[in-house]
Amino acid sequence: MGGDTQAKDEFVFVYTTLGSAADAERVAEVLVREKLAACVNIHPGMRSVYEWKGAVEREDEAAAFIKTRRALVDEVMVRLRALHPYEVPAMLVLPIEGGNEDYLAWARGQTGG
Repeated sequence: MGGDTQAKDEFVFVYTTLGSAADAERVAEVLVREKLAACVNIHPGMRSVYEWKGAVEREDEAAAFIKTRRALVDEVMVRLRALHPYEVPAMLVLPIEGGNEDYLAWARGQTGG
């Protein structure tokens, strides 16, 4: 397997936050159905503190970790942006350094790889 193919088959997390677990589940279902994500882990009950338009805000949010292949990141980002309810969503790509091969093989199959 060549290095370029191997890099495209690598998995990454696309991390985002949403206003509720229901919003996160809605986005996750679309990404999984469209084979853009093998799995999305949703962590509700998160509290975020940030500055927005000059005011410090505190909001309850849900974090979503979208497991996808590096080759799909651009597509995932476009689709996530279209689905996301936030004006300026956090959409961060985080590396996955490795994992158990049986899981990664399953995940590749879920994402067309």
